[in-house]
Amino acid sequence: MTRQSSNIVVLGSTGSIGTQTLDIIKEYPDRFKVAGLVARKNWELLAKQAREAMPLRVAIADTSCHERLREALHDLPISVEAGDEAVASIAAMPEADTTVTAMVGYSGLVPTIKAIESGKRIALSNKETLVVAGELITDLASRHGVEIVPVDSEHSAIFQCLVGEDRSRMRNILLTASGGPFRTYTREQMATVTAADALRHPNWNMGAKVTIDSASMMNKGFEMIEARWLFDCPPDKIKILVHPQSVVHSMVEFCDGSVKAQLGVPDMHLPIRYALGYPTRLESKAEPLSFALYNTLTFEEPDMERFPMLRIAFDAIAKGGNAPCVMNAANEVAVDAFLHERLRFVDMPRLVTKTMERTPYIYKPTLQDFVDTHAEATAIACELISTFA
Repeated sequence: MTRQSSNIVVLGSTGSIGTQTLDIIKEYPDRFKVAGLVARKNWELLAKQAREAMPLRVAIADTSCHERLREALHDLPISVEAGDEAVASIAAMPEADTTVTAMVGYSGLVPTIKAIESGKRIALSNKETLVVAGELITDLASRHGVEIVPVDSEHSAIFQCLVGEDRSRMRNILLTASGGPFRTYTREQMATVTAADALRHPNWNMGAKVTIDSASMMNKGFEMIEARWLFDCPPDKIKILVHPQSVVHSMVEFCDGSVKAQLGVPDMHLPIRYALGYPTRLESKAEPLSFALYNTLTFEEPDMERFPMLRIAFDAIAKGGNAPCVMNAANEVAVDAFLHERLRFVDMPRLVTKTMERTPYIYKPTLQDFVDTHAEATAIACELISTFA
């Protein structure tokens, strides 16, 4: 199967993944066309992107930015919309065949559902969608015959390792982690780190939320849960390996003992390009991996005592139901509080754990249950922050 041209909606177009996605689209003007763009509140960059890409529709989630965005694009034949309903509508717009879900956090859930229900091919970057509602999303995609191609570098690597393989012959997924900026820090050292310290990731250039999650290793917990649903793999068969060089993006071990790995420079353009072009590998002028430069590759076990967020994620997926949704909501509050100096780095896991203890558990949640759970867990976490002062 070879895909030809594609009309693309980019959800979260002003973020790190969104801007890099537009870079890739510009590389292949005969293959890709932007049909719609969505941003949360950066209306100035969204307006600039719209002038370059000339989509049919744009939306800004923050309605307070609508008038400024509309005025900035008043001379162009582009529909300028605002609010959550507009975001969901553009995610499912009939003129597009592919939706890139690059919104940050819980906000990506409903637009991704709408895109799936409308039969769009999903290039998935918003890992929280599967963290919050993995079973619901995968069942929905199966019912609608929708293909989900992962954009995250680790899941892209696993996906690539499994192409052409019988997935029932897979023994383990080996999910690699950079270890973040605090890989060698003691618990005592981490007690005094600042947001500025956490935002200095050694290998990747990412948005603030993802970078903090990487520093706490919650991001790897999210990715474990995402892998559980994307590849129908039990969590106990997903092994985390800390790999500081970020060259081996992940591996798959098969029943015969062989291991396949996908390697590449730490550059998100690579997995984005693969997701947009799949099943075709698109030609690129990007610098190839130099084994002379990366001549030492190391791996180590993660320390769940120093990075308890990873253990919390394994506990949440083991419990199932709405527990991962609660964990995600509490983590969003924790990250925001840490970024605004209202919570210490080492208190983030405690806040998440206490929120999970106080939020009612639902064994078989519906979409409305997820919506209600997110709101309740967010309120509980916000209330709890004062107890950490």
